[in-house]
Amino acid sequence: MGSYDRAITVFSPDGHLFQVEYALEAVRKGITAVGVRSPNALVLAVEKKSTAKLQDARTVRKIANIDSHISLAFAGLTADARVLINKARIEAQSYRLALEDPVSVEYITRYIAQVQQKYTQSGGVRPFGISTLIVGFDPDGVARLFQTDPAGTYSAWKANATGRNAKTVREYLEKHYPSDEASLTAADAQHLAVAALLEVVESGAKNIEVAVLERGAQLRLLDETQLERLVTEVEAAKAALKPTVDDKKE
Repeated sequence: MGSYDRAITVFSPDGHLFQVEYALEAVRKGITAVGVRSPNALVLAVEKKSTAKLQDARTVRKIANIDSHISLAFAGLTADARVLINKARIEAQSYRLALEDPVSVEYITRYIAQVQQKYTQSGGVRPFGISTLIVGFDPDGVARLFQTDPAGTYSAWKANATGRNAKTVREYLEKHYPSDEASLTAADAQHLAVAALLEVVESGAKNIEVAVLERGAQLRLLDETQLERLVTEVEAAKAALKPTVDDKKE
């Protein structure tokens, strides 16, 4: 690889930017994050790593607010995410101050992607080692879900996952997301997000964090009791769908 491995602004002969690819690898090693869109609610679910006995778990978050109507979850380097989230918050408030309107979800997504892309073509910097799932409601009330990656690309989704085991989770979402999105209720979206995350996360409610953003309301983090109930319902539904041993023999 030689200098192509170190210089962020230099393409390798076969067209690769290795530092960007290494940033993508940092995302793939990060915690799993899931986003699900329904007409009236958006759900973010993330894997929660265990904290030290004396550590305040509230200070270790993978879900954050950008504005009152926009939130995000991320996979990758937490310190990088903190910097990018602060930039996005300032941009959202600057937009509101200048135009007296809230930003659209795509506007703030495009801004985040532009910042990420800028750090892939400048000397003396490195790419942001995070991928984000951005959810929110546009001023016209339409629910939106976007993903950005370290290369600075972004795209809209109905449901998606990023981080470790994202492929497994995405396959589950593709299989179980309803063909008629309008039929997906807020409760259904929560069940789908948790069920998808539990495909790759063990120990149930203790190792997950779920946030719900509903139209006209603030982001709401589910408490431990709500999570326990939700996980129990999801596991019961999965168990009911599994064929019994006798059924297999028949």
